[in-house]
Amino acid sequence: MNRHFLVRRTFARVALRLSRWKVAGEAPPKGILVGAPHTSNWDWVLTMLLAWDSSVQIRLLVKNSLFKGPLGPLLRATGAVELDRKNPGATIRALLADSAVDDAFLLGIAAEGTRSKGEYWKSGFYRISRQTGIPVTLAYLDAPSRTVGWGPTFELSGDVGADMDRVRDFYADKRGFRPDDATPPRLREEDAPPAE
Repeated sequence: MNRHFLVRRTFARVALRLSRWKVAGEAPPKGILVGAPHTSNWDWVLTMLLAWDSSVQIRLLVKNSLFKGPLGPLLRATGAVELDRKNPGATIRALLADSAVDDAFLLGIAAEGTRSKGEYWKSGFYRISRQTGIPVTLAYLDAPSRTVGWGPTFELSGDVGADMDRVRDFYADKRGFRPDDATPPRLREEDAPPAE
């Protein structure tokens, strides 16, 4: 392990111990990471500590407005990737090109898309996984048990309802910092009328 990862891992383990949070599970070698529930800015901090504790680098998609001002350099230093929500195509294409040549490619997506309660999750993680064949890993935090961790990794079948049932089952007992603000795991595509 190089010195950079060793320093980060040591820092993460000390910070997690002092804050009485624990880590569960193991990081996948490659994956599209879905992080939920997403109800607080602390979610990002815990995600970084989880990655550093596991000695991995996550490319975390973050809306570009957060890169303005003093937070920008910190976000870039931790592997965050600017995402223009009005025109995400160029960013996604560049990341997909990286995924083809990087055996340790981990792309983190907050599928809820917002810290406020919404009706649907964003389906970007689903489309990217299906397009690349990279499996999905369900990362999580659970505030009541003070646990942040790596959940199951699986390949999507293309049956959106069945795949999302697996996602719903896993997150059913996970609670964020503000449980009332969590968006239930459901994609708009699940409610779309069947194609004729």
